[in-house]
Amino acid sequence: MNPDTARVLRADLLSFDTDPGEGDTPAAGSVRHVEDGALWIENGRIRALDTWARLAPELPEGIEIVDHRGKLIVPGFIDSHVHYVQLEIMASWGRQLLDWLNDYTFPEECRFAVHEHARAQSAAFLNEMLRVGTTTAQVFCSSHPGSVDAFFTACRERGLRMLAGKVLMDRHAPEALCDDTRGGIRDSERLVADWHGRDRLGYSLTPRFAPTSTRAQLDATGGLLRNDPSLWLQTHLAENTGELDWVAELFPESRDYLEVYEQSGLVGPRSTFAHGIHLDQEMRGRLAARGANLAFCPSSNLFLGSGLFDRLAAREAGLAISYASDVGGGTDLSGLATLKAAYQVGQLRGQPLTAWQGFYGLTLGNARALSLDERIGRLAPGMEADFVVLDPAATPLMARRTARSQSLAETLFALMMLGDDRTVAETWSGGRRQHRRDAPTPT
Repeated sequence: MNPDTARVLRADLLSFDTDPGEGDTPAAGSVRHVEDGALWIENGRIRALDTWARLAPELPEGIEIVDHRGKLIVPGFIDSHVHYVQLEIMASWGRQLLDWLNDYTFPEECRFAVHEHARAQSAAFLNEMLRVGTTTAQVFCSSHPGSVDAFFTACRERGLRMLAGKVLMDRHAPEALCDDTRGGIRDSERLVADWHGRDRLGYSLTPRFAPTSTRAQLDATGGLLRNDPSLWLQTHLAENTGELDWVAELFPESRDYLEVYEQSGLVGPRSTFAHGIHLDQEMRGRLAARGANLAFCPSSNLFLGSGLFDRLAAREAGLAISYASDVGGGTDLSGLATLKAAYQVGQLRGQPLTAWQGFYGLTLGNARALSLDERIGRLAPGMEADFVVLDPAATPLMARRTARSQSLAETLFALMMLGDDRTVAETWSGGRRQHRRDAPTPT
């Protein structure tokens, strides 16, 4: 489907203009809901949107109309932390973080030394992401530069907006996965030169986590970040209590885990720290002061037994939260499944997630956390045409439940709790339909 072709989609439209807050009723001016709306897209961007009745008279004669009445169009879902190289070890039984890495993750990632394997897995991963409505993600590749080339090539062929990077680790991993300090930085510099800012792609510097990088590698990564503030940074922080103890042994000069990264200049407005479960409020405040965000990975945190993320403590500290699947350690790539798990974690903490916060988080909230909100995350004129068509009647149970909804909030919550890949009727990115529910999956 040609993204340059103008077309109009007719459906209900939902988008956020700002954070709706934590209440049952969203903050005034935060939500834009257009019943029987029209979304006019052209040249890969949104040209206009309004009610069908108001926009229809302005449409040029013969323009293609895609009729999705009865469905809901929302901005494309965004996943702030996901390992594409772990797709095939999802649902691996019975380990917590450190054992899980050694038993499952590292052996799997060794396979990505073979470029053909990386190409095949990149395609499979993107097919799965688009099938569940995710149009943008911040992605960990493996430590092999070819895994990044393969992934970005696949993204570019589809015209996707994606962030990704080569994993940096120069110790405490199998020799086949370890880079050396200078070699890993040289590889990263080459990948940045080849891919960063090309079409809709961005580069995330990617030290796996403190235990698998020497201080020299962390410092060198910080140097790259200082030299080019347009780069992103992704790593892990305070996921597991055993991990905290290990970091304390490896970096005795640092007062806490976060300071390991601070001392190397890795904490800034484009830095994403996955998990962040075992932090105190002072550490959350330090992250907030530097504009970083925590990627909340609820299904992974539950599956690996890592702990229950304190979402409201982060909000009280002014710390940006993003939502993520994590994939290998998680149980589902679906953003809707991530919100379901986030609600369940919140219930256990006495801070249940509202549907307003959930859908804001998957769209504009994650776009803001990743400094992408000028391009994606909202349905608005001039924004890139990345959006998802959701079907509230996708399954017999969902149809019965949503037929009884008395409000938009109730329908959204039902989608959050009962939705899965079947809920996604279509996924569009860059003005191109990338997935249709009943169409064959490309190979």
